[in-house]
Amino acid sequence: MQPDRQAPGAWSPALAHRMTKPVIAVVMGVSGSGKTTAAVLLAAALGCQFQEGDDLHPVANIEKMHGGTPLTDADRLPWLRKIAEEIDGWRARGESGVLTCSALKRSYRDIIIGDRVGVTLVYLKGSRELIGRRMAARHEHFMPLGLLDSQFETLQEPTPDEQPIIVDVGGRPAATVAEILRQLEQRQEGDRPHERAPRASGERA
Repeated sequence: MQPDRQAPGAWSPALAHRMTKPVIAVVMGVSGSGKTTAAVLLAAALGCQFQEGDDLHPVANIEKMHGGTPLTDADRLPWLRKIAEEIDGWRARGESGVLTCSALKRSYRDIIIGDRVGVTLVYLKGSRELIGRRMAARHEHFMPLGLLDSQFETLQEPTPDEQPIIVDVGGRPAATVAEILRQLEQRQEGDRPHERAPRASGERA
């Protein structure tokens, strides 16, 4: 059996973590970057809920994409708001969760993440050539290969102020998720007051 075709649970022993607080991660990237695979494995390792963002699209949006028509920002707005509602529900209940969303534009990410405390953006980064090869090998996904160029044209990569976790998707899924977990752990460790570096004299809080 190919390792990357195993059930998500088969990965969990190798993806142990030391997180002690709830984790909410939004896994973003263009279609074909491996969002679903990585997010399912991440949710399995965390023992938390997984939500495929595409499942929250209105039917009209899916029909458009099936027909090869790019969505407009107006088409995406109710979808993005639905994703934000899902995230807010997890936060209100103190739950962990992993959600996929292409989130190609900064304006989209401002809606679904914005200033929400405890929500981490995970960007799966890959070249047009690599992701094009992956898309060409897929058969049951609703995103036609011809729309990939449009996605890369639309993509606004996360900037440092969004505090993203950026992981290259050139490796195997388990390695990708292990790196995400490592960086999530680092962030939780850094949030512990006794481990913060002392402030310099006169530094503002």
